[in-house]
Amino acid sequence: MLRIGQEGFFYKYISEQDVELFAEVSGDKNPLHLDEEYAQTTRFRGRIVHGMIGAGIISAAIAGVLPGPGTIYLNQTLNFERPVRIGDRVTARVKVLKIEMKKTFNLATLETTCVNQDNEVVISGRALVIPPEE
Repeated sequence: MLRIGQEGFFYKYISEQDVELFAEVSGDKNPLHLDEEYAQTTRFRGRIVHGMIGAGIISAAIAGVLPGPGTIYLNQTLNFERPVRIGDRVTARVKVLKIEMKKTFNLATLETTCVNQDNEVVISGRALVIPPEE
């Protein structure tokens, strides 16, 4: 049973292939993600990972860990706090903040956070989901 304060985690090391595949699937071929020479001329001084790859890690934590398989995503806010680089380990943490009982289903508000291998917050936000029936 889902409880307030409950947490779940999921992590992934971000590879070059992850970035290339995401660019191909999404169509987001921004040179900031793909062209090191170009990216060196930007404020980031090198390539950064698509922000939505990090959002996907949050989605994996929600769908695979907490609340788990069968969860229906309704809403997600995202704040991109610092860049993610190829080779970074990104860990998503999902924490249950609120549970609302409706007539035929429950709603859960989740705090969603991604940190890198140095425990720096790279993404923060909140999600609203319908957890699977128990």
